[in-house]
Amino acid sequence: MEYLNQIEAARKNIITEEMKICAEAESVSPEMICHDIMNGWTVITKNRLRDISPLAVGKGLKTKINANIGSSGDNHSIKEELEKLFTAVKSGADAVMDLSTGGNIIEFRRDILKNSTVPVGTVPLYEAFQPAVESGGINDSSFIDKFDPEYLFEVIERQCEEGVDFITVHCGLTLDAIKTMNLQTRVMGIVSRGGSLIASWMLRKNKENPLYEDFGRLLKIAKKNDVVLSLGDGLRPGCLNDATDRAQVTELVTLGELQKKALEEGVQVMIEGPGHVPLNQVEANIKLEKSLCNGAPFYVLGPLVTDIAPGYDHITSAIGGAIAAGAGADFLCYVTPAEHLRLPSVADVKDGVIASKIAAHAGDIAKGIKGSLDIDLEMSRNRRAMNWEKQYECALDPEKAKEMRASLPLKDDKVCSMCSSYCSIKLNASFK
Repeated sequence: MEYLNQIEAARKNIITEEMKICAEAESVSPEMICHDIMNGWTVITKNRLRDISPLAVGKGLKTKINANIGSSGDNHSIKEELEKLFTAVKSGADAVMDLSTGGNIIEFRRDILKNSTVPVGTVPLYEAFQPAVESGGINDSSFIDKFDPEYLFEVIERQCEEGVDFITVHCGLTLDAIKTMNLQTRVMGIVSRGGSLIASWMLRKNKENPLYEDFGRLLKIAKKNDVVLSLGDGLRPGCLNDATDRAQVTELVTLGELQKKALEEGVQVMIEGPGHVPLNQVEANIKLEKSLCNGAPFYVLGPLVTDIAPGYDHITSAIGGAIAAGAGADFLCYVTPAEHLRLPSVADVKDGVIASKIAAHAGDIAKGIKGSLDIDLEMSRNRRAMNWEKQYECALDPEKAKEMRASLPLKDDKVCSMCSSYCSIKLNASFK
């Protein structure tokens, strides 16, 4: 029997098992999921080779969150990264990305795929550049010469065959986009790791981005196992000053063109977005992507709404993420307190996931996602009843709620130590 991917099935009006599962999880009809996949407004992130529950991302659905994990050249313990994986999933991450750049990254990815119960994404450029980077080191720019575009496509194909569910590919970072960036004054330049690597090779060789130039080859690889392409924003702003500039928008226009080509070929696509964005520009960025990229699902990093909070960037990103989700962003990439400072710890991962979950949920309430307010109403009723165990069940982080409440002695176990005898809820009970 011929395998039909999600878009091919949708075009034949066939409701796949994945569509049914996603529809039930979202409390929407399978027909809606099918229709929106066909139009490129929703994607299902599940490699056909993996035995996991499918995840739908897109129009009219709950805002999903992703947690980045993975090694670096300075720290590469697979035991620690697996602990981060388990912590992220337990804390509520809908997907994870393995962004390993150090150690045996092939082994890391395979272990993460083996142990993850949620979709796994990668950035193939990291593995493709690793031999070149390790041969010369980042301080010797000649290592760029050793990058092989053919090896990049080999890496992409291998990762897709291993079961990776979605991949970030910086296809919109063209020579023209780099030229546009160089015509203006950017404070931070290119902050995307993958973007800076491929841009360095392009400029050194004066050659076009192979991911753009041979986009058709990339589509064939992705289509085989229904891998979602997450079209990366190599020119995303790395500070507020650079937000929504010509370079970012130039790349976004190209990504919209590529999304249309991918949809025509039956390949599912998400679009990645900023980055660092002032509060007053967040909603405009969402609307811009939806307009230029044909309504494709928007996957945003944060966005961070200030540059001066190292150590607290899970908060700055949650502020931006809530606004982005409320304005129509579909997928939030978490940011941890360690952003800009170091590789995140297990505790940082949990903090990042919870902050992003808060943002996603707040956004869902704002955009009227069906049932999003139900848990808040249940929490309020349990607070009114002073039912602490039920309140914990409603909480995003029950363990922390229990720990904080128990940290100070209580004269009355019905109230908390903040109001104690002045508890308004307890006083309200006497009004009946």
